Amino acid sequence: MGVIKHAHHQFDIDHKHKDSYELRKAGAAQMLIASRRRMALITEFESNHSEPSLEETLQALNPELLDLVLVEGFKREQFPKIELHRPSMGKPLMCASDPSVIGIATDAPLTPSPMHIPVLDLNDIIGISDFVLNHTRQIKESGIDDKQAQSTRARLQ
Repeated sequence: MGVIKHAHHQFDIDHKHKDSYELRKAGAAQMLIASRRRMALITEFESNHSEPSLEETLQALNPELLDLVLVEGFKREQFPKIELHRPSMGKPLMCASDPSVIGIATDAPLTPSPMHIPVLDLNDIIGISDFVLNHTRQIKESGIDDKQAQSTRARLQ
């Protein structure tokens, strides 16, 4: 399994006074740090670079290592997603305007409850895992998404 997370803010994964940080700050466009246990690639973009698309980030992953990619963020892009909704935040549900939402994970009852998609308990990790696996199985068994899956695999390779 792989995970892609979109950050709406600046972030650093290395630290001051480390070689990787100093080399990047000195102008390295890419910094790859590797050991026998892990590898991380940092790519610096120009200040006027647009936000990377989900497709661009998928291309950075190795499809030979992955059966499933979980994505956090990229909510404006069209792909099957579970909406995380906390009613206490007072924000409207995205599922009303986003047909790619396949379920809602929430920490409290929804009023009114959307009838067109499943509502999941945000704290039931096993239930959410089962939902994702069942959805993935249904897509695979139906063959509906074969062209999209092949296209995604081709882009990743």
